[in-house]
Amino acid sequence: MALIDRIKEEQKLAMKAKDKPRLGTIRLAMSEIRRREVDERITLTDDDIVVILTKMVKQRRDSVAQYGSAGRQDLADAEQAEITVLEEFMPQPLSDEEVAALLDKAIADSNAQSMQDMGKVMGLLKPQIQGRADMGKVSGLVKAKLS
Repeated sequence: MALIDRIKEEQKLAMKAKDKPRLGTIRLAMSEIRRREVDERITLTDDDIVVILTKMVKQRRDSVAQYGSAGRQDLADAEQAEITVLEEFMPQPLSDEEVAALLDKAIADSNAQSMQDMGKVMGLLKPQIQGRADMGKVSGLVKAKLS
C-alpha cells in the first residue's frame, strides 16, 4: 500500500473514532503533502512524503525543546503527541550499528580521504537513511571518520 493511501486510511479511522488530536495531525500532514503537489505540479512518491514527514517531525522536536525551556509543558506535550502520530508513517529507524555500516560502505564506495570528500559521502548516504536516522548526527559521524 502506498504511503499516501495509508495516511488517507488512517485519517478515515481517526474521523470514525472521533480522535481529534490524531485527526488534526494527519490533516496537517495531508495539507502539506497536497500543498507541495500543487506548488510543484507533481505527484509525490513515498520517498518525497517521508522527506515532508521528516521535516514536520524536526519542526515539532524544535518546538518541544523551546516550549520545555519556556516552562510550557502543556504545549510541549501536544507537540510530542503530534510527533508520535507522524512517526507512525515513517520507516523504521536505523540502529547505530546499521548507520555505522552504511557510513563505512559510503566512505569506501566514494574513496573519501578527507573532509573535502564529505559531500560525496553525504550524497551517497542521504537516500539510504532519509527519515530513518538523524541527518545531523550522521553528519557528525562522517566528520569524525574523515578527520
